[in-house]
Amino acid sequence: MTSDHLLIAQGLSKSFGGIKAVQNANLSVREGSITGLIGPNGAGKTTLFNLLSNFIPPDSGSVIFDDVNISKLSPHQIAQCGFIRTFQVARVLSRLSVLENMLLAAPKQTGENFFQVWLQQSQLRKEEQQNKLKALEILESVGLSDKANDYAGALSGGQRKLLEMARTLMCKPKLILLDEPAAGVNPTLIKQICQHIINWNQEGITFLIIEHNMDVIMSLCDRVCVLAEGTNLAEGDPTEIQNNSAVLKAYLGE
Repeated sequence: MTSDHLLIAQGLSKSFGGIKAVQNANLSVREGSITGLIGPNGAGKTTLFNLLSNFIPPDSGSVIFDDVNISKLSPHQIAQCGFIRTFQVARVLSRLSVLENMLLAAPKQTGENFFQVWLQQSQLRKEEQQNKLKALEILESVGLSDKANDYAGALSGGQRKLLEMARTLMCKPKLILLDEPAAGVNPTLIKQICQHIINWNQEGITFLIIEHNMDVIMSLCDRVCVLAEGTNLAEGDPTEIQNNSAVLKAYLGE
């Protein structure tokens, strides 16, 4: 591993009862890259995401992010480091507006401290205005500005995915983990999502993506890691993975 790796996971393992969901898995993501994580259903991809972000603790192994061991940090502390994840089923606060969903994601807000609400009111108002402008700018960039005052629960599945992705940008992310961003999304919106990922990557954000849509993976990713039965099967550029006989057998059924 070299210093240009933003994320390095080594020896991650997790069992649930007698089921070994992830076994001694290793993963590295270069800074500035778009890396894909693929594998058949039940391969342990989402479990690996949960281990990387410490939503569930590993039985063994370590995770280094931006040269810091984050294995003992809580998920919210990891997010504050600039390591943000989304979920397979987009998680939005349905009874809040789209704009309110965005504003909640802004980190280290003065208003989060009870006493600062009273002692720093001018700072609080200035900060809230800046966050609102930033949120509206991001919503405009993903085509959701006209939905800003609508309930998030009224959005389509694809729009919820866009909102969840847009919300990560409020956190000033260095690395975003996307769990199946194209799942259940119509082809037109998939193209939009892919273009947003490319644009944000060009702005300096690194991505690690789980996706079953191979067209998405092969068109977006610099490197692709393959997981099978909870362990590493292969790694390479998209062309290498497409021509890997072990991958074809395990994942594509050929």
